[in-house]
Amino acid sequence: MSNLSYIDLTVLVLYIVFIVWWALKNGKSKDSDAYFLAGRNLTWPMVGLSLFAASVSSSTLMGHSGEGFISGIAVFNYNWISVLIMVFFAMFFLPFYIKSGIFTMPEFLERRFDGKSRSYFSFITIIGNVFLDASATLYTGALIIKMIFPEVEIFWIIIGMAAVAGSYTIIGGLSSAINADMIQAAVLIIGSSILSFYAISSIGGWESFIDKFNDGVWLKLTRPLDDPTVPWLGMWIGIPILGFYFWANNQVMVQRVLSAKSIDHGRKGVLLVGFLYLFTLFIFIVPGLIARGINLFGVENLPHELISGIDLKEIYGINTDQVYPRLIVKLLPVGLIGIILSAMISALTSTLSATLSSVSTLFTMDFYSKIDKNASSTKKVKVGKITAVVTLIIAVIWAPYIQTFDSLIAYYQEIVSYLAPPIVGTFFIGLFWKRANAKGAFSGLMAGLAVAVLIMTLKYVLNVEINIHFLLLAPVLLIISLVVSVAVSLATAPPPPEKVEANTWTKQIWIDETKELQGIVWYKNFRVQAVLLVIACFVMYGLFY
Repeated sequence: MSNLSYIDLTVLVLYIVFIVWWALKNGKSKDSDAYFLAGRNLTWPMVGLSLFAASVSSSTLMGHSGEGFISGIAVFNYNWISVLIMVFFAMFFLPFYIKSGIFTMPEFLERRFDGKSRSYFSFITIIGNVFLDASATLYTGALIIKMIFPEVEIFWIIIGMAAVAGSYTIIGGLSSAINADMIQAAVLIIGSSILSFYAISSIGGWESFIDKFNDGVWLKLTRPLDDPTVPWLGMWIGIPILGFYFWANNQVMVQRVLSAKSIDHGRKGVLLVGFLYLFTLFIFIVPGLIARGINLFGVENLPHELISGIDLKEIYGINTDQVYPRLIVKLLPVGLIGIILSAMISALTSTLSATLSSVSTLFTMDFYSKIDKNASSTKKVKVGKITAVVTLIIAVIWAPYIQTFDSLIAYYQEIVSYLAPPIVGTFFIGLFWKRANAKGAFSGLMAGLAVAVLIMTLKYVLNVEINIHFLLLAPVLLIISLVVSVAVSLATAPPPPEKVEANTWTKQIWIDETKELQGIVWYKNFRVQAVLLVIACFVMYGLFY
């Protein structure tokens, strides 16, 4: 990639300049609502496109195509199951989040339970955002740009990327980030679609692709119970837990939903990203699988059976993280390469921007606001900007060291699968069980954390082999946490009525919404749209069962 044409480099540079200019032009920071939640005035297209851009990082592009190369389309299970989770989230949880006027996800836990649960969730989210999300995004993005400019030191690349994303996020807040996301989502979708078209054409068209990979498990979503990628049981009981955490509890994602101008706009924005996610199979994963059939790495007669990524690297010298960049260089003509590289930069900056905004909001609203209870809206914005700067500096300093901790990144999703279940369980009993109280919620969180720490210590410190897929461990952790929460709640006093009434779901809510929807034309009815999306999910699953 170091031999890129000046046309492609010009396209890339102009794109970066345009994104920064556009984002700063549309930034808002006059008060805390404007800075942290874009004035709570976003329409559903803005919510949906922003969610899509923030959820797709540069490591997602490389990871999806790499997994496609290694094991076929199994990784798509995370995406289509997540779409079902989005529908459930939009149906039940989203209205409570928006009506309550909260700024952060941990804030909802305080409204339903107490400050201890809020502080715990906020603290671990901030740590994960700074040392894993932001730093990993900078590092993986730097590896991509290093392929374009191999003579530049990786540390300077990291600083450059941080400057681009930070320049508009810190100054303009969430409004800048979301306006940039809208452009970046479009570039991501269009750019990835172009690459997918060229990839499919290179193998002789869609029918040839199906014929070539229709044997074995390459085009199968349902895998054996011992499958290392997605065992079938883990698909049904593990992925929903991780999906709910990512889309319904994760500040990086939900912050965009909280910015919606109404519940209806928030819901339709979530459904939009759901429909977009169904296409990730074709634009992110399929090109990676096709790469096996076009001799991308100069290896003749690569075996047709499944081979682990480690074996591919050790035996054939194939680094699957390079699948996506190599496809770009091999298949695309001059000019289009610059567009696809812009898509990769979009994935990087949108994710980093979303993470910075998340940490800024969490620290300011969950910690600083409690220290300075009389802080003005203007002062909160100032603290938010300082927090974002500090976060970016820490991420820049930490990013180069991530290569020393390969297991930290390689098992990031696994670690999240240990920490997420107790949080998911706490949100569920909070919304759907009126008897759940603060002591029960915090006890469940701590019990889940203790088991998670035990598992991670056994695996990563004591090197004890645990032959259970992390997708199968997640529901075990969820059950342990829920049992503790329920037992402690029943053994202690009921929660105060004011904690319950405004923060729990009742059948009457469904009845009232049904009445409100009676005068809505069917194609604008949220429930009809949700049903169509669910049907599309299962049709997709049926096609690749």
